Amino acid sequence: MGFLADADLSTNRIERARLTSVGYIDLTSSNPTQQGLLFPPQVLHDASADYWATRQYAPDARGDARAREAIAAYYEGRWKVGRFEGWNSTNLQTFKPSNLFLTASTSEAYSLLFSLLTEPGDNVLAPDVGYPLFDFLAELHHITLKPYRLDELCGWQIDESSLLEAADERTRAVLLISPHNPTGAIIQSPISNLQTLNLPIICDEVFAEFTYSVAHTPVMSALHPELPVFVLNGLSKLFALPDLKLGWIALNDMASGQYAERLEVLNDTFLSANSLTQYMLPALFQQGWDFVMQQREHVRRNFDLALRVLAGCSAISLHKPDGGYNLFCKVRGWDDEEALVLHLLERGVLVHPGYFFNYERGVHIMISCLTKAEQLEAGLTKLVEALA
Repeated sequence: MGFLADADLSTNRIERARLTSVGYIDLTSSNPTQQGLLFPPQVLHDASADYWATRQYAPDARGDARAREAIAAYYEGRWKVGRFEGWNSTNLQTFKPSNLFLTASTSEAYSLLFSLLTEPGDNVLAPDVGYPLFDFLAELHHITLKPYRLDELCGWQIDESSLLEAADERTRAVLLISPHNPTGAIIQSPISNLQTLNLPIICDEVFAEFTYSVAHTPVMSALHPELPVFVLNGLSKLFALPDLKLGWIALNDMASGQYAERLEVLNDTFLSANSLTQYMLPALFQQGWDFVMQQREHVRRNFDLALRVLAGCSAISLHKPDGGYNLFCKVRGWDDEEALVLHLLERGVLVHPGYFFNYERGVHIMISCLTKAEQLEAGLTKLVEALA
């Protein structure tokens, strides 16, 4: 009985092969701290210095007020530089500090929202190319994820008709990811069938600052102010600080009016966001933007490099990503993703198969362009040679 009681938790063939392989180049890492992308330590030191002499535990169910003000100012800054066509002054109210909730991570934020919006037996619509985390969270809350389609031929944008096809009387929310992981697609305009469904939207925008072929990432609250929208983000990707464990949920006024009081009770039940990181947050936003730009440029240069190298491989086709930091490539000439990944590993390069992301149409691999440039180029060269 209980969580994953009937699941097969044994190690898969790819992981077993990886554990016994030596000298291969890893092109799967999504951990910035393993790729030399370290937030400036002096900023972290200075941001935390005064905390120790003045520390006093005074928890707030929505999070530290100064931290929430800093997050609200971040969204206000994005609005002021004109990143979102169609915004007007009323959109800005979405990011009042009172509409923000601090959590220990975006993973916890998902869990809180599944608790808030669903009951056992309900379902949430989610993209058919997804992240394994969602399956575990759905299992944890005794709900199901019903997939809607991402259209590969249209740059992995949402197939709107599939939203209506997937929904039923037990559907309680729609999960969106923009920029999407791992395809990199960014939702740039309102989706009419979301209005038709009239359901709350959970939008994960943790890669929002990692844009590539699209200039900016619109906030979903700006595209759909008529629906309850919960926007998720955090320090893990934005500032490459996964170890400081802080995320947030930004509610628009529609969501706040309907759900904020109950979400406050939920968040107060755990109070997981640690006080030190909340205290540091205003300084991180104030002093961390040069580092954010460095990260973005690192990934953009790596995208340029990867697209140039892979252009010479006739077995691979892919869409130039809007953003994110992964490439999700289709591979011709193979019909077994696991066999393909093992073949590549034997020849010195590790990638993820498409089925790791629940996608089973065609054969796909995922390549992380967060990887150090010299490692990425060497690994891609081996990959092209192995597919020749």
